[in-house]
Amino acid sequence: MGSKSICPVDLKRIKISDSFWGREQELVRREVIPYQWEALNDRVSGAAPSWCMHNFRAAARLVKKKKAGGVAFKAPEYTFRGFEAVPEDPAHPDPDAFYGFVFQDTDLSKWIEAVAYTLTQHPDPELEKLADGAIDLVCAAQWENGYLDTYYIINGLDRAFTNLRDHHELYCMGHLIEGAVAYAQATGKRKLLDAACRFADYAVSCFGPGEGQKKGYPGHEIAEMALVRLYEATGHEQYLDLAKFFLDQRGTEPHYFAQEERERYLWEHGKNALLPPGLRETRPSDYIYSQAHMPVREQAEAVGHAVRAGYLYSGMADVARLTGERELLDACKRIWKNIVSEKLYITGGVGGTNYGESFSYPYDLPNNLAYSETCAAIALAFFARRMLEIEPRREYADVMELALYNTVLAGMALDGKSFFYVNPLEVDPAACHLDPRKGHVQPVRQKWFGCACCPPNLARIVSSIGAYAYTESADTLWVHLYMGSRVTKRVGDGELVLQVKTEFPWEGTVQMEIEAAPETACTLAFRIPGWSRGGRAEILRAGESRIVSWTDAGPSEDDSLVSFRDGYLYVYGVWQTGDGIRLTFPMEVRMVSANTRVREDAGKVAFTRGPITFCAEEADNGKNLHLIRVAPICRPEHVKVEMTETLGRPMAVLKIPAKRQLPSVGGLYIDYTPPVEEGATLTMIPYYAWANRGEGEMAVWIRI
Repeated sequence: MGSKSICPVDLKRIKISDSFWGREQELVRREVIPYQWEALNDRVSGAAPSWCMHNFRAAARLVKKKKAGGVAFKAPEYTFRGFEAVPEDPAHPDPDAFYGFVFQDTDLSKWIEAVAYTLTQHPDPELEKLADGAIDLVCAAQWENGYLDTYYIINGLDRAFTNLRDHHELYCMGHLIEGAVAYAQATGKRKLLDAACRFADYAVSCFGPGEGQKKGYPGHEIAEMALVRLYEATGHEQYLDLAKFFLDQRGTEPHYFAQEERERYLWEHGKNALLPPGLRETRPSDYIYSQAHMPVREQAEAVGHAVRAGYLYSGMADVARLTGERELLDACKRIWKNIVSEKLYITGGVGGTNYGESFSYPYDLPNNLAYSETCAAIALAFFARRMLEIEPRREYADVMELALYNTVLAGMALDGKSFFYVNPLEVDPAACHLDPRKGHVQPVRQKWFGCACCPPNLARIVSSIGAYAYTESADTLWVHLYMGSRVTKRVGDGELVLQVKTEFPWEGTVQMEIEAAPETACTLAFRIPGWSRGGRAEILRAGESRIVSWTDAGPSEDDSLVSFRDGYLYVYGVWQTGDGIRLTFPMEVRMVSANTRVREDAGKVAFTRGPITFCAEEADNGKNLHLIRVAPICRPEHVKVEMTETLGRPMAVLKIPAKRQLPSVGGLYIDYTPPVEEGATLTMIPYYAWANRGEGEMAVWIRI
């Protein structure tokens, strides 16, 4: 088992200079963060209103009135559409009412977290001042007992924590904690962190095994891993204890969500009211959506809402790492294996069905009906990174890389001003507009969403990408993702600086230069990507060069100074300034087929190169992508790779020998004749870059 001493490298000790990820971070800094601030304040023309800052202002005014001498809660002046509160008169919203989704507070917390990470790379006094003002507003809205959720502060605290399944107060607390810890670490300012601690302390008093405490747990998970982070930031054991309590209670009998639903019914209808049949009898399957169908340590399959699931599994891994509990870790491993063996898209996305935004059954991975939410891919990256902190194994980093370079980045336009919630692998715009079954699939990105979890989530993970690239223990630095950067590793009284230069993901060469004063003993561990068939490392140390190579069959050598373990190359020794390592990973085109149990992909192939999955678009290939097939002669070596400036930035484009079937002529059904085909060249671009040239067809899987 791993050690709780493995952790991400402090972002202040990482400077990203990468031509790829550096561009994405600059996009977030210059475009996404300012744009999202405007969206949070409902100032983006044509976009759905957020109501987020509106709600904090309304709550802050109410708290101020309370402090001035009492306040009476008034009946809400809005109607509910699902879980979204909307003004009766949108042109004249009540300034003191709550609007939007019940979890709307989280959008600001995620924005603050993204700002925090950005400030570690690019100090910006004006941006910090803007965030400080937002934090002042959040703190002004906090109730005197520490509770901080604008929906209930505005509408009545007597109902707080009475609908854990649906109303997301603990989810809001979790994101508040994440943003508060990140901002304190980035700026040294504790105001929001202190507010988060007060809210967490209030939750500690409300939930637990003691008499009078609630035995519940979050409906939408994230509090579990957030409380772990708060524990690691403060050292206060009660936060870790509460995270563990939530995990211990989840899915146990009697089901807490059923209990609270009965209590709410009796509250509304009188304590002697007769419960309707649906409340008298419940089944474990009723709670699959929120992963509460069985105790977490017994779970073996990824089920239910894919984002909630990913957050839960991340919290489970965090607690397993810190407590050393084998049973919890074993559950994480079973679930991980289930995801990557049966429920993972080739784009790194998860969540095969729009019904409940959920994982589907094994091998059900539809392309044109895929949900594959941006947040779900982000949650998968969270889970992978936490597993790497327990056991540095290539399989975790490979999936993390796949998700980050493909589905996560596909969630944002190349200009940073529009976003995907859903990330399909096949699109016919006409079907999206005319078929209600595909109504969740958008052929172009949207400016914003009423439920805007994905855009700020994307901003915070891109801004903190260094924490996914590197982890460390006292004497070891692991490199999981390759990107141009400068990372400082402290070892005892010494310090080692690793300067990384690379053109990933387009080229497979990584040059690392070392600075160490004085000489520093440290183990450097480098992931050998699963997509790389063979490779080599040239190790320059003390003026002497050594070559180490490997193939699919394994390493060429293994000794006391160089070893291979779990997909990583470990290089031991004492380093000095001038030493270096050059890694070379062959970056070949791969033609990939799916397991035959994935019915959607039978008779089709996908193309990948390095960490990138490619797709075909109408803009390059014309309409009717379903009539194009890969030429029978095509092998990976026949695919031409061209580096272009497509869409205003450098990227690899694939040119593939293909055949195009001519459209049918005649009636709906005709006697079969062999299809008439003509030669064609199929052009494929990186999946993350699709839908940046207007509306059009797209496909990842191509017929053979």
